[in-house]
Amino acid sequence: MVTQLAREAGAYVIGTGRTADRQTALDFGAKEFVDLGNDALEDVGKVDLVFDVIGGDIGKRSAGLVRAGGTLVSIVGPVEAMPHEGVAIDFVVESDRDQLIEIVQRVRSGRLRTNIGTVATLQNAVAAFNPAVRHTGKTIIRIRT
Repeated sequence: MVTQLAREAGAYVIGTGRTADRQTALDFGAKEFVDLGNDALEDVGKVDLVFDVIGGDIGKRSAGLVRAGGTLVSIVGPVEAMPHEGVAIDFVVESDRDQLIEIVQRVRSGRLRTNIGTVATLQNAVAAFNPAVRHTGKTIIRIRT
């Protein structure tokens, strides 16, 4: 969703991920894609904003991409490496009813698409989140039938 929201705001988006993620990133609005298994992340050059959803080594390397005055936003925990001349933000989601309503309205109207992979019952939640099996898309746990 962050790719779509960034594009809506006028950003030029460069997606990153595994080879299998390329088409999904492009379909959701990325203009370019960096295959983290085959491409050099550092070849991207300097950027205004990095939105880190991976962390670890990729998060640390991403800090070097932030231009002077730019921002590194991490949703995976505290930033481990600070941008040289930029700022870093440890982003924590806080539920906001009005914002959630806006997102739902965007999804229902087709302005925002979701990437839902597995839908499981509460009884099968542990199996659905089994890290030994890689699923495409987000996992949804259905509480009610």
